[in-house]
Amino acid sequence: MKSVEQHVLDLLALVTAPEATESDLFRAHGTVLAESVVSEVSLPGFDNSSMDGYAVHAADLASASPTTPVRLPVVADIPAGDPTPNAIRPGQCARIMTGAPMPMGADAVVPVEWTDGGNVEVRIEAPATPGGFVRRRGEDVEEGATVLRAGSLIDAGAMGVLAAVGRRTVPVRPRPRVVVLSTGEELVEPGRALGPGQIYESNSYMIAAAAKEVGCEVHRHGFVGDDPAGVREALEGLLLRADVVVTTGGVSMGAYDVVKEVLSEQGTVEFTSVAMQPGKPQGFGTIGPDRTPILTLPGNPVSAFVSFQLFVRPVLLRLRGLAPSPLPSVRARLSAAVTSPKGRRSYLRAVVESAGPGEEVEHTVAPAVRQGSHQLSALADANGLLVVPEQLTELPVGAVAEVLLLPGG
Repeated sequence: MKSVEQHVLDLLALVTAPEATESDLFRAHGTVLAESVVSEVSLPGFDNSSMDGYAVHAADLASASPTTPVRLPVVADIPAGDPTPNAIRPGQCARIMTGAPMPMGADAVVPVEWTDGGNVEVRIEAPATPGGFVRRRGEDVEEGATVLRAGSLIDAGAMGVLAAVGRRTVPVRPRPRVVVLSTGEELVEPGRALGPGQIYESNSYMIAAAAKEVGCEVHRHGFVGDDPAGVREALEGLLLRADVVVTTGGVSMGAYDVVKEVLSEQGTVEFTSVAMQPGKPQGFGTIGPDRTPILTLPGNPVSAFVSFQLFVRPVLLRLRGLAPSPLPSVRARLSAAVTSPKGRRSYLRAVVESAGPGEEVEHTVAPAVRQGSHQLSALADANGLLVVPEQLTELPVGAVAEVLLLPGG
């Protein structure tokens, strides 16, 4: 059996980030920036007021106080967006709104709250500081500055920056198109009546949702039975809409492991055993004339889920143009003992919580009671995967172990 780390490397070797495409700004949300963005404008583009108030010469107000107010004539009224050049001389002021351009000669703004709000003459009861309540040109972004670097995820904040510097389109890595297919003669679509020996199909829903959480475009094909011809036909029909195909089921050593049977004929897919539990049987390779990557996961639901988080997720991150980083992890103290088979790394569903104040280890972890690879219910509550290394067969209560944090946990 090969190591988890080696299997990750083998899968990552299948894919590279796609070529960049130019995207409309709004559609770029959630994609990855392919090139760094340099601003062609300064932000702000001009000195402007950060308050509703009065633009003044600060020196005129050196003696201003509630008992010795200063009165100044109001010689201009400047709203936001005003294109008219304005200026004041010493001993004058201009009423100004938030965001409005500063008049020539003014070096400060007095908030309206410090005044009597006059329109012709204003009474000011506090001194002003040069530069006070003034947003200087370029204090946020200078023209020619890099505002976002290649590889940045375009989230809401990034969208705001791109729009603020005037970008209508941006070069991005297109979202990977992921096709999810499950196999099994016993499967039934949720909502339909179950017959003898049948179960509801859940893997394709789960894996499709996990791929969406990574930021991919996902087509859930659903499932096919255990007929090789049907599986072959389904796979061939899916390739036109796929950058990567993910299957669950049919990859072990059973007589009806149809995915393994069909893909082994092509000679471009390798089936292997990884030293882990759950998720030991794995497959990977390429199919079709365009050598589309295919990742085949075990059929047991928990095995499929864990395999996705460990193996498929890094592949999809690389296809998005992001670093194929593993799940983040913390060290946590066990609230219950756990066991593990010798020679295999276990990934146990668990709930991670913050430890109490003063504790040496910042987190505690409670492993789920039901850990069978077919026992899906504990996934709904789990926010982590407790890792038991290959060389250990048990961890006692109070031991400190690594816990991988699940997305959204």
